[in-house]
Amino acid sequence: MIIITGAVSVRPEHDDEAVRLCIEHSRRSRTEPGCLHHAVHRDLEDDRRLVFLERWADRDAVDAHFAVPASLEFVTAVSALASEPPTLEIHDVGDSPA
Repeated sequence: MIIITGAVSVRPEHDDEAVRLCIEHSRRSRTEPGCLHHAVHRDLEDDRRLVFLERWADRDAVDAHFAVPASLEFVTAVSALASEPPTLEIHDVGDSPA
């Protein structure tokens, strides 16, 4: 299983648009093969920071997700609203239970 964590800090004037884009991206991603979990959360200590937690069946599912044109469109759009570059970490946790 692959766990992905990511975060984006958005400029205050773009908060509503960023939240809309992030929710839309998570909902779409959950429909993809191999997606076990995909959610966006607001950081309680920094309300401008949106945090992603994702679980994928395997690396092939992650690679397919990144190849979806809408995924690149999302990254491009949300990056334009960010106050700093978004972060992304990919963790291969092997055959951990789902």
